[in-house]
Amino acid sequence: MYRLLVADLDSPSYFVATAAAELGCFKQEGVDVELMRDYGSETGPALLRAGTVHFLGGPAYIASQEYPDCKGAKLLCALSQYSYWFLAVRADLDIARGDMNALKGLRISASRLWPEWSLRYLLADAGIDPERDNVRIVPPPKSVDARWKGRAGIEAIEQDIADAYWGNGMRVALGERHGVAKLHLDLRRSDGPPGARWYNFPALTTTEAFIDEHPEVAAGAVRAIVKAQQALKADPSLATSIAERLFHPEEVPLIADLIARDAPFYDARISPEAIEGLNKFAQHIGLFSKPVPYDRLVASQFSRFWDG
Repeated sequence: MYRLLVADLDSPSYFVATAAAELGCFKQEGVDVELMRDYGSETGPALLRAGTVHFLGGPAYIASQEYPDCKGAKLLCALSQYSYWFLAVRADLDIARGDMNALKGLRISASRLWPEWSLRYLLADAGIDPERDNVRIVPPPKSVDARWKGRAGIEAIEQDIADAYWGNGMRVALGERHGVAKLHLDLRRSDGPPGARWYNFPALTTTEAFIDEHPEVAAGAVRAIVKAQQALKADPSLATSIAERLFHPEEVPLIADLIARDAPFYDARISPEAIEGLNKFAQHIGLFSKPVPYDRLVASQFSRFWDG
């Protein structure tokens, strides 16, 4: 039995990995996988190094927390293409979508560590200095349930802690549904500074040791992801029954539409441009000490499976 852990179960951007397990795609490829229910963003890299987890679905840089410059870890394939970060603002703010200058003077809620650092990178790339331009980055409210962080942005606005929040697509959708927030930036769709869509991408990660010991299992995992991408593209409603088992009830009615929205980006390929953008981002925030070559980071021997 192999174990799969996902950085954040309710993030539409990592959902392909979850679906590959829950729809039986791994099993169809001869890989017996158990989906773990932990919050993988915090525990995943250490569990990967310990060998407790064999596949980790999440940001392409996630393994660098335990593997300096990702040495010893490998990206098997993309779960989808481009940066999947969103910024929502208070619904009553009279500002045009995508206007970076409109963020000056705002309080923006972001989770600590990587999400906050990615937000700071975005602001710097747009020429915004938080101190000079009076942009305050604040943590989510302490009232947020550690087991369900989907309402973090909503609560930050409702408690007047923030005017905006940075998070995944599900958190933005919840804010819109409650009439509390509206979408301001969607990096995947070219909002933000030029090139922002190349900051990051969601990927399936494993270790070099695992690939060396179980190359056919690793190949089967890639085929399973591609099969899940194709299934969700053909029928986004498949996501609903999965969400009913794994998500907070408030999120269940939203997931199918979110999957349908993101389905055009369901492509397992990892391009040189994606790795170039990832290197630039990861170096800037201190995750990589130097550029990591494509073939050091990507298990390109499995690229023949990326197109299905």
